Amino acid sequence: MAKMTTAEFIDAIKELSVLELNDLVKACEEEFGVSAAAGVVVAAAGAGDGAAAEEKTEFDVELTEVGPNKVKVIKVVREATGLGLKEAKDLVDGAPKVLKEAADKATAEDIKAKLEAEGAKVTLK
Repeated sequence: MAKMTTAEFIDAIKELSVLELNDLVKACEEEFGVSAAAGVVVAAAGAGDGAAAEEKTEFDVELTEVGPNKVKVIKVVREATGLGLKEAKDLVDGAPKVLKEAADKATAEDIKAKLEAEGAKVTLK
């Protein structure tokens, strides 16, 4: 059998009907013990690894629940945000609400720990 160039092979495939192409793919999978779908999964998994390697550096601190110590939570919110008493109270009363946007990890964790110590529930996004 004469060898085909890649371009000749692609031209030959272009002339196949969808059913013939499907049969060709199945035959290749059986002959070589591979799956066309497996290549897609591996490629997708490889692409996801790069995103996972990038660690998130900025977090939004969201007060989701005030808890039983509303006054103490307001004090922590004032300290963390620099807001006045009325603004901090309004923010706490409006929970769930974002307290601080784009905070670095250490700051976000610190605010979360202080609020949770007062009984509030906080999520970092």
